[in-house]
Amino acid sequence: MKDLKYLSAYLVPLCAIIGVFLQGPWSLLTPVYAFVLVPILELLFPVNDTNISDEEKQSKATLHWTDFLLYLNVIIVFGIIYFTITTITSNKLSSYEMIGLIFSCGIVIGSNGINVAHELGHRNSKVEQFLGKLLLLPALYMHFFIEHNFGHHLHAATPQDPATAKYNQPLYHFWFTSITRQYTNAWRIQMRLLKGEKHSFLSYKNDMLWYTIFQILYLYSAYYFFGSIGFQVVLFAAIAGFLLLETINYIEHYGLRRKKRESGRYERVREVHSWNSNHVFGRIMLFELTRHSDHHYRANKKYQLLDYHEISPQLPYGYPTSMVLALFPPIWFKIMNKRVPEDQKPVIPS
Repeated sequence: MKDLKYLSAYLVPLCAIIGVFLQGPWSLLTPVYAFVLVPILELLFPVNDTNISDEEKQSKATLHWTDFLLYLNVIIVFGIIYFTITTITSNKLSSYEMIGLIFSCGIVIGSNGINVAHELGHRNSKVEQFLGKLLLLPALYMHFFIEHNFGHHLHAATPQDPATAKYNQPLYHFWFTSITRQYTNAWRIQMRLLKGEKHSFLSYKNDMLWYTIFQILYLYSAYYFFGSIGFQVVLFAAIAGFLLLETINYIEHYGLRRKKRESGRYERVREVHSWNSNHVFGRIMLFELTRHSDHHYRANKKYQLLDYHEISPQLPYGYPTSMVLALFPPIWFKIMNKRVPEDQKPVIPS
């Protein structure tokens, strides 16, 4: 019964569906819910740092109904994209209604698309990995599968990782550096993998090439069936979706650094190298992504099994609230810089 709380993760797409069908002011329901109501609820709901028992973990380690909550997002995400396109292209809507519906679709792509794709992309099952890649398609971010699994988890909290925000780095600068470097890193990793297996660029094993083809076909299909308006809808919804991802990337490791050993290698990733949050509503909304330290400790550990670690740095607010604060760099720096451990802050030359 306790797992029923994860049904709350569907409230974001539910708000988007309401906006699509009722339009008018309801078009803005999803962003208002995600970035106004949820932060308020995070303040009202208690912080829960308890971990589930070993017996519960054992029962949920195999295929569990909470896994099907993830799979269902494939239908939900693509369904909302379709209804958003058809509503915008077949109705005379005001500018704010179109912006609201597209941004709402982008929020769904970010929370129920990319976030769930991240979870499934770490699973050992090829079917689950395929579903994860499919959920990255609407965000035009399929390269995330390669860079995240073979790059970020190796280099997190080091200068080599584009998805780790530096101390005092504004969010908007991070967006540019992370987006561009993750994409180029993904190609670099792909070419290294092909070379290691003695495959050419045109090999069927060049996943990055396949991702590029699929994403172009996705955009072309939107244009072919729904015209230039349909193309713009999927494009701007994708941008909104991956900017939400990058905002989460920003807060997950902001200012945290692994120490470099005398050998030149960095210390292994530990519980102190990710920001965590036990604010209940944000945890549920993002399928426990906020217990990020434990995720880096065992990447293929299912979301419902993730643990809280006392030594992990804790955000003063939940992830949704922190995302809003990150949009205002002076406020973010004032709140977070004093929380970054002194031994992890960059050394300023005297």
